Formats: sequence, structure tokens, C-alpha cells
Amino acid sequence: MQDFAPRPGETLEYGPVTLRRWRWHDEEAAYTAVIESMDHLRPWMPWAPAYTRENAIGFLAACEQDWNSGVAYNYAITVGGQIAGSCGLMARIAPGGLEIGYWVHQAYVRRGLATASAAALTDAAFRLPGIDHVEIVHDELNEASAAVPRKLGFTELGSRSLDIKPEAGTGTGIVWRLTRP
Repeated sequence: MQDFAPRPGETLEYGPVTLRRWRWHDEEAAYTAVIESMDHLRPWMPWAPAYTRENAIGFLAACEQDWNSGVAYNYAITVGGQIAGSCGLMARIAPGGLEIGYWVHQAYVRRGLATASAAALTDAAFRLPGIDHVEIVHDELNEASAAVPRKLGFTELGSRSLDIKPEAGTGTGIVWRLTRP
């Protein structure tokens, strides 16, 4: 029996980015994007310092499982067919909400790709039944990540402890929310 639960599109386009669902064949591209961006990711992504090829395989397996179960919808951020980062919608906040996460390959920073990706994910989330808000959470010292929800009109709600403290952060997350218009 096939599950027909509503899901976002497998490909989303917004401005300079095309988001496409991560697939098994993306193992090398996912691994390479992280390794090439290690200096950029290490300060803010707690998973980055110990990243291995096995992590890439595990990530893609989790992407498939999470997509099918509705726990998360993870996408490769692409520009001109090249992997420029990763982003996703995650069902890890209160019912009726999805959280957005993102990172951008260091060769593609300062081009508005995280903002465009978060905008595409926000639009996709609000097309899903029952979703009335979207949140973005980042370490309080990560100013680049803070700029994304600010540019998109999210409201800063306050702070909460992050599950894992990033190397360059305090472990205090700033929570931003946008409610369905």
C-alpha cells in the first residue's frame, strides 16, 4: 500500500537556487561539498569536524527514511547543477510547525543562497496542510545565519538551548518564527 501523505515537491526553484531532494547517487557530491567547506562549517555545525564518507552515506540513508516518514525533507541546494549546500524542513518543533535548517558551500557564500533556500522551504511548508508556522534556530553568535530569517520577515521569539554547542558558539539558540499569512 502506497502512502499518499502530502509532501513538499521533490524539486523547488526560487531565485538563484534549485533545491532537489537528496538521493542515494549523491554520496560523492554530498561528501565533497562538506569536505571542501570544512573550514566554513566547523565553527557552526557540530557534526562537521568528524565528517567522513560514512557520514555522507548515513545522511543520505536518513534523508530517504525521513522523507518517506515525513520527519524531514532534505534538499541539495544547487546552482547551475552544482551542489552549493544543503537545507531541509524538519518536523521537530510543535505540531503545526516545521523548522528550517541550511548550510552553504564556502565557495557560494554571500550570494543570497541561504535566504533563497529558506524562502523556497517556507513557501513549500505553507502549502502543506496543517502547517501554520515555520521556525529557524541558530546559535546567537552566528550572524550570517541570523541575517536569513531577518531578511525573510521572521520574528525573533527568544532563545533556547541548542542540543549541541557549536565550536564558535555559545550553545544558546535564537528562535525565529514566521506564521502563515
